[in-house]
Amino acid sequence: MQLTVEFGGGLELLCNSVKIHNVNVELQKAAEKLTMKDLLAWIRTNLIKERPEMFMKGDSVRPGVLALVNDCDWELTGQLDTTLEEKDVVVFISTLHGG
Repeated sequence: MQLTVEFGGGLELLCNSVKIHNVNVELQKAAEKLTMKDLLAWIRTNLIKERPEMFMKGDSVRPGVLALVNDCDWELTGQLDTTLEEKDVVVFISTLHGG
């Protein structure tokens, strides 16, 4: 499944400073749909190059990381159970900044 994954607010530093990733995520063998939980596991394995604990806590994003699916807050669409469609745009933004 073709998706665009974007990182902002400093999270891009965990992915070799690349903000926008056009990715192809394969469905698990028995899966009929791709969920945000699946995508996060894929990101941890394939995109995060260092310190995954700065992005994820357990199976989800850390507190302070805003997740948007097609510009809609994932808290309104089911969080980890949000179903992703072909060509969706998923954005992760850290709301915590040093100063």
